Amino acid sequence: MTGVLVTVPEHGMGPGGITSVTKPTLMEKKIYSDCSEILKRNPSRKGQDGVCVIYPDTRREVYCDMTTEEGGWTVIQKRQDGDVDFYRTWIEYKEGFGNATKNYWIGNDAIYTLTKDKNQELRIDLQRHNGNKAYAVYSTFYIGDEDNKYRLTVAGYSGTAGDSLAHHNGMKFTTKDQDNDGGVGNCAIRWHGAWWYKYCHIANLNGQYAQSTSSGYEYMVWRKWKDSEALKRSQMMIRSK
Repeated sequence: MTGVLVTVPEHGMGPGGITSVTKPTLMEKKIYSDCSEILKRNPSRKGQDGVCVIYPDTRREVYCDMTTEEGGWTVIQKRQDGDVDFYRTWIEYKEGFGNATKNYWIGNDAIYTLTKDKNQELRIDLQRHNGNKAYAVYSTFYIGDEDNKYRLTVAGYSGTAGDSLAHHNGMKFTTKDQDNDGGVGNCAIRWHGAWWYKYCHIANLNGQYAQSTSSGYEYMVWRKWKDSEALKRSQMMIRSK
């Protein structure tokens, strides 16, 4: 399949979708599967970051990074403040939640669809509360379907943040109401998040949000960079290679 790049006003969450938009700002004349396809078919979009409508499975509003490393990145996770609670259920992580302009999870079904047939790379951008930034890039990234509990495959690290995902490679996704980790008890409940926990984590980017510099493994942390320091921003995005 082949959204059109649109800018949508900020709205709250709607049932079964990422954002609730009552009136579209632009008529959707073309259908795209991801942000890299948008950029490929519309080269003038380069450098124009913003919310796009794509159809990896069903209609989804996502943030497209059209600037970083030549652009074409589909953002699958975005956190910049505490407006959206990421301590959620299996079905919510399956379907996606949040607001594509600020904080959201695209949905595990969408991530599976986006990665199952295409060779995807993953980039993670991180920022501390003092403004310092780091990133991690993985040359291989995909997850399994729901029957396989969205099992993670990730490899080929490079970057400045350190490799905090190697520990999670091969793990199934765990939420507060579905325990698929390798630890004693439910790691999602223990560390207030949802992730490909092992026993339990080196990365917890869906953990509790801290409004200021704090320390604790229940927070949004990337331990190979700043150990237990709670981060201010994170953005996970994928692109076809």
